[in-house]
Amino acid sequence: MTDILIFTHVDYCPPAHLARVLEQAGQSFRVVRADLGELDGIDLDRPKAVAIMGGPMSVNDPLPWLATEVAALQHFIRRDIPLIGHCLGGQLLAKSLGAPITRMGYTESGWQPLTRLDQHAPSPWLEHLAGEFPMFQWHGDSFAMPEGAQPLLSSPWCSNQAFAWGDKILALQGHPEMDEALVRKWLDDWHHLLDDSQPSQQSRALMLEQLPAKVAELNKVAEGFYRHWLQLAAL
Repeated sequence: MTDILIFTHVDYCPPAHLARVLEQAGQSFRVVRADLGELDGIDLDRPKAVAIMGGPMSVNDPLPWLATEVAALQHFIRRDIPLIGHCLGGQLLAKSLGAPITRMGYTESGWQPLTRLDQHAPSPWLEHLAGEFPMFQWHGDSFAMPEGAQPLLSSPWCSNQAFAWGDKILALQGHPEMDEALVRKWLDDWHHLLDDSQPSQQSRALMLEQLPAKVAELNKVAEGFYRHWLQLAAL
């Protein structure tokens, strides 16, 4: 058992750049799939930091393992350990804190501009970021703000892009974990799900345009989040 758990929910939503950051920092981690029953036997009092990745399902789907994962996240929240959620993972954190998750009625996809909302109370989660910056998106659900949460980021298509709750929880609607290979894989395997005639969705060609440079900048955004998450865990 390691000090870091990473929840994933499907093979094609891996930790990606998060795993690379942890490996470069010499931090071991364990990837856990609640949907495969892998939470059974896990000592939930052991982890010092937990990350929750994305997935194609909705938090509101009638899948029994979702309740199991939410219960585990609520245990971690009570323990007051650092938690960071990506897309579905952010929605699972919102649900664990009592907030609803709803369909937006459209898909937000591609490199979308995010705007900081913490001007009056700057968040340490965002101290490495400019006032506006792009993040890769692919989602059709959105979380509401849990009671007591601090809204952190918004986009033109999703006003609730991120929140902090307490000093150790960061929920993100976007995908800072993406690397170049994962962007290409999603666009190769799932481009048929996109409709670039919709203004909230970028075309595949635009998403791939100058991809190495876009991913390099996204990596810097992600590394700031992950650095703070590890510091909070004293790792």
